[in-house]
Amino acid sequence: MNIDIWSDVACPWCYIGKRRFESALAAFPQRDEVTVTWHSYQLDPSLPEHDDRSEAEYLSTAKGMPVDQVRQMFGHVTEQAAAEGLEYDFDALVVANSMKAHQLIQLAKESEGKDATGAVDIVEEALFRAHFEDGEDIGSADVLTRIGVAAGLDAEDIAAELQSGSRIPAVQADVRRAASLGLNSVPTFVLDMNLAVPGAQPVEVFSRALEQQWERSHPAPATIPTVTGARDDASCGPEGCQL
Repeated sequence: MNIDIWSDVACPWCYIGKRRFESALAAFPQRDEVTVTWHSYQLDPSLPEHDDRSEAEYLSTAKGMPVDQVRQMFGHVTEQAAAEGLEYDFDALVVANSMKAHQLIQLAKESEGKDATGAVDIVEEALFRAHFEDGEDIGSADVLTRIGVAAGLDAEDIAAELQSGSRIPAVQADVRRAASLGLNSVPTFVLDMNLAVPGAQPVEVFSRALEQQWERSHPAPATIPTVTGARDDASCGPEGCQL
């Protein structure tokens, strides 16, 4: 079974959803037969590379909400994150366009074909942690290089990508693919391109989805028909033999 995940590293629910999905997958009996493919998504591609506003000020403007109301939302999300072992710090969060972070993710996806197993998950995890817990700038070349190198990527490859933007079309292709599937929010988890789980659902919802899709794609064998004309008096069963 393949799980396709559309996510933006600037989305607080995406990090929470990642944790909950991982918990469900860890308990799934067939977890070793599941592959996970991450896809890029941008909630706000219009953001500049660097923004001096606080996250509260930015969202207040973007959503047309009072800053106090935005901070109340932060409190709720922070509580949900804490339940998953995450320590969100919205006051320290650096507002930045996530495109360069997605370019790094796309580079990691390519490197996995060169035996850099798990590079994408390592990069995704580190970007989320840097953005929501450590107050780092996910648009910074220094931050992205450090994260990429820790995941096994080559520093020169990272620098070349951040300068050229050669993988921006791949990011945009992921976004278009989401639109073609009718996906308009993140995180969204799509199982075998057949069943979607939208949002950071509780662990039990992810578990049900995994079980449901597994049963759908691995149906129990049908009763085997018996050849026409076969005798039924030349066999043995639990109650004895036909004599």
